[in-house]
Amino acid sequence: MTDARIKALNKKYLKKDVATDVLAFDFLEKKSRNKKELFGEIIISTSAACRQAKVFKNSRERELTLYIIHGILHLLGFDDHRPADIKKMRAREEALLNFLKI
Repeated sequence: MTDARIKALNKKYLKKDVATDVLAFDFLEKKSRNKKELFGEIIISTSAACRQAKVFKNSRERELTLYIIHGILHLLGFDDHRPADIKKMRAREEALLNFLKI
């Protein structure tokens, strides 16, 4: 997805008028969630992924995989608003990238 399209979705659904790299929409109610259940949608800005891959000297594959992992973690309940949460999420992302050997 392009930056412009993800920005429009971010504004429409999350009331944030900015482009972002990943959006994750959870389609299950939290109270009925089974830990083995995952049902949602992850939307990725490929424009952001390509741009960030250059900035961080990553391959596009690694950057896109990171965004997929990031979205899945959001669907699993991880958050990245507070510094402690960001640190926890980044550690999990890195562990999963290493596990996948990407």
